[in-house]
Amino acid sequence: MSAYFPSGTTGDIRQAIKMEYLDFFFHYIHDIEKKRTKLLVCGDYNICHREIDIHNPISNKDTSGFKPEERAWMEKYFNSGFIDTFRHFNKQPHEYSWWSFRANARANNKGWRIDYIAATKNLEKNLVESRMFQQVKHSDHCPVYCKVKV
Repeated sequence: MSAYFPSGTTGDIRQAIKMEYLDFFFHYIHDIEKKRTKLLVCGDYNICHREIDIHNPISNKDTSGFKPEERAWMEKYFNSGFIDTFRHFNKQPHEYSWWSFRANARANNKGWRIDYIAATKNLEKNLVESRMFQQVKHSDHCPVYCKVKV
């Protein structure tokens, strides 16, 4: 599945919509999982899960995309039977998938990791590798990749 998760950056109303969407999606994906037990959910989640996933966690602690309630949702999601495929293989910091067009953020690697490929836990033995292609510059995001053996 390829998905785009709403951004909440334009204010409180949009942030509330984002949180409603996250709640809906959590139940929706688990309903799908009952019929399709092996899933990959790829896309722009618009959330940095942990401090390692953002260039400046302290100044961004109350910014949409890194708010405590969003990070708690990601924690719940990954604890509910999904694997963050990138972090499964890569534990190092400063690995981002999105950079603002402002202040030369990409050149200075001041980014956020908001693009994920999540796999159901039952695919863990099939995961071969997961990477981000930060050198590819077609937009403010870079491609993310996960190789799965069948």
